[in-house]
Amino acid sequence: MLHRLTPAAWLGAFVLLLPLVFADRSTASAEARAEVVAETAVASRTVDLTVASPAMDGREKVRLLLPPGWSRHAGRTWPTLWLLHGGVDDYTAWTRDTDVAELTARSGVIVVMPDGGRCGNYSDWWNYGRGGSPRWETFHMTELLRILERDYRAGSERVIAGNSMGGLGAMLYAARFPGMFEAAAAFSGYVDTLHDHRPGDSSTGWGPSFACPGTDWRRVWGDPDAQAAIWHAHNPTDLAGRLRGVRLWVASGNGRPGSLGGLPITDPVEAAANDHAHAFVDRLHALDIPVTARFFDGQHDWPYWQRDLHEAYPMLMDALGGRG
Repeated sequence: MLHRLTPAAWLGAFVLLLPLVFADRSTASAEARAEVVAETAVASRTVDLTVASPAMDGREKVRLLLPPGWSRHAGRTWPTLWLLHGGVDDYTAWTRDTDVAELTARSGVIVVMPDGGRCGNYSDWWNYGRGGSPRWETFHMTELLRILERDYRAGSERVIAGNSMGGLGAMLYAARFPGMFEAAAAFSGYVDTLHDHRPGDSSTGWGPSFACPGTDWRRVWGDPDAQAAIWHAHNPTDLAGRLRGVRLWVASGNGRPGSLGGLPITDPVEAAANDHAHAFVDRLHALDIPVTARFFDGQHDWPYWQRDLHEAYPMLMDALGGRG
């Protein structure tokens, strides 16, 4: 038998439940925010950030090269040069294997080098339709961007470049976020992710398979046939029309040893990247979108990517108004 509560009893129950009601509302409305939990100076102008990232469900690293005169308390902001690393590598790659610190020593830009995972592909992973971590795109283009602008005096003028997987990332971010970057450069990037794909061809996922052995490459974008829409949405060649107005640079070797040395045989990874680069450039030309293309004898290695960076650097800085 149900008992009718008196007004006093209702009031008592409401008072008891009130903290829970507001606690639930507070929890539901409070948006988790990415935060820098550690900041370490590792060399002159070089600072490593440890970021607690809700998008990544953990902590991720970012390396910054700060420009001369930079101060977090300055009344001005600085433009940013984003440098993305390749597969099977990390956020230390560009300072470890190139002279980027010296190259930018007199520049007026913040160089941003985030970790992108060994096979992250600069994407929020599909994860068999469940989504969730890792969400590299959200980490970089939402969480890290806010941190840089809020705490490190980064401005709204940005350019982006990357090697190999980072070349994919550079063109992906520029295309998927129109107006975000003034210029984008890809060095040996696999920028046509569906290049020569045929239905049922599992070799399309060779990149993640090689970079992350033991990880099902379908976690990234799904199956190229069953989840074709996701693949097309992460293929720079398909997104080429969204790059109109962005200053573009594409560089790739043909896999043969070039002037900077290399293997005495044709490098199959660079040869594949070269096919991607040509397809991407051809698509841009078909759309009448300007691009600077550099094709040469060369392989998938840092001496060539350092040269690529030096050659593209004046264009990148010019896109920022000559800050370099």
